[in-house]
Amino acid sequence: MIGMSTEMGAGVGERAAAARAGHLGYLLKHAWLRAQEVTGPALAPYGIGGRELAVLLVLAEGESLSQQQAAGRLEVDRTTMVALLDELQAKGLVARRPHPKDRRRNIVELTGKGRETLDAATRAYRDAERRFLAPLGAAGAERLKEALQVLVVGPVSGPPRAEKAAPPRSDGRPR
Repeated sequence: MIGMSTEMGAGVGERAAAARAGHLGYLLKHAWLRAQEVTGPALAPYGIGGRELAVLLVLAEGESLSQQQAAGRLEVDRTTMVALLDELQAKGLVARRPHPKDRRRNIVELTGKGRETLDAATRAYRDAERRFLAPLGAAGAERLKEALQVLVVGPVSGPPRAEKAAPPRSDGRPR
């Protein structure tokens, strides 16, 4: 009986794993985790991780950005952005300076060391990404990236998102 239950358990586990593998959320999550296993070590020699690379890439886009603008572009909350910038500043990769017209805001810019790190880390990241996507072939990798781009920034079919209604006023009437 012990042998049977072990075999039955293995069969159930395999079927459950196959079922999970057919779910988009599961596939996306685990593909991302596998990609991190390749890209993380590629960035390690430069003393940054993927999130820090993303910040450097946004800051390198050309225009001077405030901390809040950079956070908006990366779609991260203010607290997370401050922590990321604190780390990058401690490593000498970014510098903050007061906004020339609004002293309450800080402008964040890459330092020379930050640009050098960004250039080298970007090359290492792209090489790691190519290795990760190699099983798909060049055309398959490009199709995957294009499809994900559409899902991230393009139109989504289906019903439009419901807009959040403003909460009722204190007297109960709608706004």
